[in-house]
Amino acid sequence: MVHGPCGEHNLSAPCMKTVFAQKIPTTFQQKLRLEDGYPVYRRRDAANGGLSASLNIRGRNFTIDNSWIVPYSPLLCRTFNAHINVEYCHSVQAIKYICKYINKGSDQATFGVRNPNDEVENYVNGRYISTSEAAWRIFEFPIHERHPTVLQLAVHLENGQRVYFTTETAVQVAQNPRKTTLLAFFELCNEDEFAKTLLYHEVPQYYMGQ
Repeated sequence: MVHGPCGEHNLSAPCMKTVFAQKIPTTFQQKLRLEDGYPVYRRRDAANGGLSASLNIRGRNFTIDNSWIVPYSPLLCRTFNAHINVEYCHSVQAIKYICKYINKGSDQATFGVRNPNDEVENYVNGRYISTSEAAWRIFEFPIHERHPTVLQLAVHLENGQRVYFTTETAVQVAQNPRKTTLLAFFELCNEDEFAKTLLYHEVPQYYMGQ
């Protein structure tokens, strides 16, 4: 799925007013790697097996290569007949955007304390609770619910799992590294016939780790 042209090729593009303009075009990558927990996808240039095409956009010739392709799912694009950008969002800001009203905290109010004898007006940020919310909390009704329980499943390359240790525990951790959920899944499939019929994300519905 092609993005652009934007940047120096089209300064009036709508994305130039957003943060997204800083990410496109992306840099070429010869292989998939992780950077601070985020995947950096493989993007090969034309000299190393990548694809490129020349397009005429608004009377100007423009070369499209892998640096102008945004992450997408061919299945979703084909199913909905639309352009659908698919990326992994796992930051706190993403959760606040989806569930903002249960994560933003209590309502806030700014009020001033005025006194004819005071030369300075003191403004205080305080918590505001309406009568409806006060009654709801007095009767201890639930504010929000979360179902089902969220379990983070590890995904890593072979021998690429994270290992935490201190100077005192380095030897012990090296001799007996902690198993990740992915390694435990592989071992479970070797021992349990039913587990072989499950996908990785389906295992927590039937098994519990220790």
